[in-house]
Order: sequence, then structure tokens, then C-alpha cells
Amino acid sequence: MAPLPKSTLTSWRIFSACLRLRSSLSSEMMDKKATWDRLYAESSTKASTFKTFEWFFGFEAAQNFIVPLLRTAARPEAALQVLDVGCGTSALGPSLYQRCPTPVRVTCGDISAAAVRLMREHVRAEAVRPGNGCSRLAFVELDCTQLHRHFAPGSVDLIVDKGTTDALLKSKDGKRNAGLALGQCLKALRHSGSLLQFCDEDPDARLLWLETEAPAARVHVQEVGELRGVFYYCYRVTPVPNPRH
Repeated sequence: MAPLPKSTLTSWRIFSACLRLRSSLSSEMMDKKATWDRLYAESSTKASTFKTFEWFFGFEAAQNFIVPLLRTAARPEAALQVLDVGCGTSALGPSLYQRCPTPVRVTCGDISAAAVRLMREHVRAEAVRPGNGCSRLAFVELDCTQLHRHFAPGSVDLIVDKGTTDALLKSKDGKRNAGLALGQCLKALRHSGSLLQFCDEDPDARLLWLETEAPAARVHVQEVGELRGVFYYCYRVTPVPNPRH
């Protein structure tokens, strides 16, 4: 497995500190909106200048899995709908908006109103420009277990989950909430769409869980890279069309 980019390695100290913080949270608090609001608000007030933060790794490591799918799915008549679910203060969504030559409508969604507010202010201050003039970028407060409130069935081309399911699985009602989120993602996807889950969970465990929770979906896994002895994977989940439709 290849090592992740140097730009990812330089953020290891911050990443390690946040992992310690996350692991110190009780399972009862991992899925609490107020907990994440407090964490993002506190991190922004302690820093002299706002900086985006990446769970696991940034766009550089993920782009080789995301961009080819968008090129393949490109439609001349409309921009592709992309959802970064549980975006936090990650630069993944804005980076995709900036660097993707294909027209995309990127929605960065998170349960934390504080994270959404910080990212809106950040992209406004940085005057982030799109890679395609037809692309759009939005930040939305949402619960990934209730995506139906924001997205119609079969309306999204790509959903990116970088660490969100991992956080849900560590919450009090972990398996239930993660299963709900997975089901909501698959319902929101077009038949030609994909869900990409980036995580450090071994395929023996994650594949079994995905295949159990979504028996009608196709699941594939690819290696992303290795960072300080931790191995990361990309799990691609695609819905299987109902033959009656």
C-alpha cells in the first residue's frame, strides 16, 4: 500500500490530537449535535486564524477515487449532484468545487450548525472559485439519518463519507444510526450513483457490515494508503436497480 501524500503527513499532529479528543468522548455524546457544535466552536475560538481540519486525510488522497467517477457520470444537460456527508470543517467539498472541471453541485452537510457557519464564512473570505462556471457549492445543516428531508430519492450522483459512519458506529446507538444513514444514502443515490466511505476499518469488518446492512447493493473496496502505520480504505457502495422499475 502506498504512503499518503506529504501534505497529509504534515497535519499528523493535529490529526492525532483530534483523534485523542474524539476517543475521549463517551459513546452517549458521539451522536449529540450539541457536542459537535461545542467542539467546532471551541476549536475556532482557540485558533488565531480559521483552518480547515481533515479526518484521516485531505482531498489530495481522496481525489483519485472521486474525480474519475464524476468524469464517467458526467451529463451534458446538468451538473452532477455531490454530497459530502458529515463534512465538518473539511476542505474536501470546496476543493472538489475548485478543481473539478466537470460541472458539479457540491453540498457539504453536517449536523453541526457551528461547522456549517464556519465553512460558509471561510469560503466567503477566501473567495473560493469553481473549476467550472456552472458548478455550485453549498453548506447545509442536516442529519445524515434523515437525508430524505433534503434530497429526493434518486437525485444524487455521488456521496462522500469520510469518517462519518465511523463516528456513528462509535455512538450510543451506533449500528442503528449508521444503518439508517447508509439506507438514506442509498435511497438518495441515482441508480448509476455511488457512495464512497473512506475509513480505517479493516475490510473483514466493514465489508461484512455493509453487505449485511445493504444486501442488495454492490460493494467494492480499494486501498487508499498508509499513514504512520494506519491503513486506509475506500469502500464503494452502489445501489442495484429494482428490475420492476
